[in-house]
Amino acid sequence: MKESNEIKELVSNRKAGFQYEILETYETGIVLQGTEIKSLRDHGGGLQEAYVTIDNDELWLVNSSIAPYRFGSIYNHEEKRKRKLLMHKREIRKIASGIQEKGLTCIPLSIYLKKGRAKVKIALAKGKKLHDKRETIKEREDTKAMQRAMKQDI
Repeated sequence: MKESNEIKELVSNRKAGFQYEILETYETGIVLQGTEIKSLRDHGGGLQEAYVTIDNDELWLVNSSIAPYRFGSIYNHEEKRKRKLLMHKREIRKIASGIQEKGLTCIPLSIYLKKGRAKVKIALAKGKKLHDKRETIKEREDTKAMQRAMKQDI
């Protein structure tokens, strides 16, 4: 039997890099119901408005969307429920101190499969101001212009 050690990304938060300055990333496990993993494997999820909260030393993924499984019956899952994230206590405390003391926020970056298990990549991030976003757009346009110029020279 072939072991799959590769990481297969299922859902990503593409706007996170534009709206936030990512300072630190963590890998967490996620508690899913039966039809949720099937729907995720079918690329039926979204993290656009999602965020991470801490309640009683537990991490919770809030406002993430996992579409109902199309072949599910009455046992289908709720689309936008709170989902528990699995992490060590010391790491949770480190994230909690970053949120409380430094005024940072915790956002999910992606949901992926690693060795057949669903994992969530979360990040401690700082919100970007409008001028920072403009700077990011300018840098992106400059790199595209340089690549175009290089392509024309070849």
